[in-house]
Formats: sequence, C-alpha cells, structure tokens
Amino acid sequence: MDIDAWVWWLIGAVGLGIPLVLTAMPEFGMFSAGAVAAAVVAAVGGGTVAQVLVFAAVSVALIAVVRPIAMRHRSQSPGFASGVDALKGRQAIVLERVDGNGGRIKLAGEVWSARAFDTTMAYEEGQQVDVIEIDGATAVVM
Repeated sequence: MDIDAWVWWLIGAVGLGIPLVLTAMPEFGMFSAGAVAAAVVAAVGGGTVAQVLVFAAVSVALIAVVRPIAMRHRSQSPGFASGVDALKGRQAIVLERVDGNGGRIKLAGEVWSARAFDTTMAYEEGQQVDVIEIDGATAVVM
C-alpha cells in the first residue's frame, strides 16, 4: 500500500500537535501548521523539495512572528483588577475614627474595618481616605 506524501505530512502535523497539547509550548503548534502547509503543497503536486521548503518557511515565519507576540502577552499582567486588588487605590469615607488601632470606613458601598497606614495619624468621621492595601479583612488607609 502506497500512502501519498500529503497524508504523511498530516500525520506529522498531528504528531506535532500532541506535544503542543501536553506541554503547552506554542512552538509545536507552529511546526504543526508548517506540516499542514507542506501537506497542501504535496496535495497539489509539489515535489519533495518544495514540501520541505514550505514546511521550513512556514514554521520559521510563525516562530519569528507569533512567538514574540505570544511571549509579550504571556508576560503582561491582566488589564483589570478583581477581588481585593480592585479595592486598592480607591477612596473611602471614614465612618468611625480610624487610627493605628482600628476604625470603620465605607468602601465600595460596604462597611470595612480599617486601620491607618501611619500609626501616628488619625482620621475623623466624614474624612475621605485612600485605601493603600487590604490586610485580611482590614483596609489599610492613608
């Protein structure tokens, strides 16, 4: 039984897709796409040299173009904050005197326990404060 070259390229593409799924390394996906391009060349009657050149060219082009973009996106922090991270930097209103020992604020429509970042400072009722961080269930304000 004689198997056409394009079938071998597709088998190679699937073979390269398996490590992509197992290791989450995008380079394998780029090589797999190169193998699919070579299968197309083989299916339209291109010779072995043309198939190998297309495989190499598509794989290298994808690695040169897509990989830097993927690495840049992977290294970026998310564009939005959620949970307690979303509360950092927000302003709150003091409900009960806040000092280094504690107090109460209204933050994002909820009442929070709070303490002053600078333990020598005190904030009186009605004052506006900035949330520096969230420490457990306590907002640290300034």
